[in-house]
Amino acid sequence: MFIDTAKIYIKAGNGGNGAVSFHREKYVAAGGPDGGDGGRGGDIIFVADRNLNTLMDFRYKRKFIAQNGENGRGKRCNGKSAENLVIKVPFGTVITDSETGRVLADISDNEPVVLLKGGRGGFGNSHFATPTRQIPRFAKPGTPGEEKEVNLELKLIADVGLLGFPNVGKSTLISSISAARPKIANYHFTTLSPVLGVVGANSQDSFVVADIPGLIEGAAQGIGLGHDFLRHVERCRLLVHVVDVSGCEGRDPIEDFKLINKELFEYDPEMKNVPQIVAANKTDIAIDEQFEAFSEFIKEQGYPIFKISAATTSGLDELITAIRAKLKDLPPVKRYETEAVPFEEIAEKSSREFSISVEDGIYVIEAKWLIPIINSVNMDDYESLQYFQRVLRTSGIIDKLLEMGIQEDDTVSIYDFEFDFVN
Repeated sequence: MFIDTAKIYIKAGNGGNGAVSFHREKYVAAGGPDGGDGGRGGDIIFVADRNLNTLMDFRYKRKFIAQNGENGRGKRCNGKSAENLVIKVPFGTVITDSETGRVLADISDNEPVVLLKGGRGGFGNSHFATPTRQIPRFAKPGTPGEEKEVNLELKLIADVGLLGFPNVGKSTLISSISAARPKIANYHFTTLSPVLGVVGANSQDSFVVADIPGLIEGAAQGIGLGHDFLRHVERCRLLVHVVDVSGCEGRDPIEDFKLINKELFEYDPEMKNVPQIVAANKTDIAIDEQFEAFSEFIKEQGYPIFKISAATTSGLDELITAIRAKLKDLPPVKRYETEAVPFEEIAEKSSREFSISVEDGIYVIEAKWLIPIINSVNMDDYESLQYFQRVLRTSGIIDKLLEMGIQEDDTVSIYDFEFDFVN
């Protein structure tokens, strides 16, 4: 079964907690703190797999949770960091945030993508020993891993997309010019899922063709199969519009051409910028006058037209030569750019609940909503730090610290990030 959309929940692992421990050894008095750090939680990583061509694996399994890092132990033994969770998807999978629709990643090459980062391990109490605080009886908890609900959408990576009404000969054409072997029969909607074929696989000028099935009038509004598969046209560098000019089914080829383009442009107006080549098919059974009338109309629209018969392979060499020539002048396959989340949006969506405790003179702030903000702030950038300070002030944290009696240069700790307080 061809599945090209899925919605899943993903969560990176939590960081392990730091340990509170003191060195105990015979004949060694007051050995001091030796609590180890917690391990880092596992990341969520997406990687493309050539052996996959659908999102079928995500139809039944919809939750993917990475392992947590181990807690720290005594004798300065750090907890083990968890292994990353690698999720394999087909090439061309676009990952978007389910809530905002923002593009998070486009898995279109062999480069792994770290989508969510695991939580950092907390410091053990050995980190907090100072000349004035020799027996720290506290450690830091690990930070929670990031979590998110995402949509997976497979958009096939193909140089050329074949458009046309059902039963116009697209499947016959792709089987004639490549090694693809789709089901071919004399009834509508024979092809129920997109089919990829490589033309000239042994040459440097090879290209990938996608047969996009089921386009009919109303496809952009969800009628027929075309609405489900129009997304696979978006990446194509060139469109080959296959039209049955024989009229053997009582259809008008000119009206068919207009209707398909209408549906395509309604679905995505940017498709008007994608070049088209028209393939007038079934010319072996068409009357010359039918082809001539259609050819004249297409030339008036400014499209190149080729007279072919996919069944007899007549005219296919000329069509392939024209496609290769056109592809040389076109940009590479479209990639979707990742959209960064603004700091302000992170803060707005977050619950502003927080708690502050004082441990051995350190003001410890607990607020899970601050974790993604801390991860996003560049501590070496002045403007970024200014934004972080504004968040602390507008959320009421600064006022609460002043209310608790914090003084200049007192230490403030937010998970494993520490700084001296300056009002």
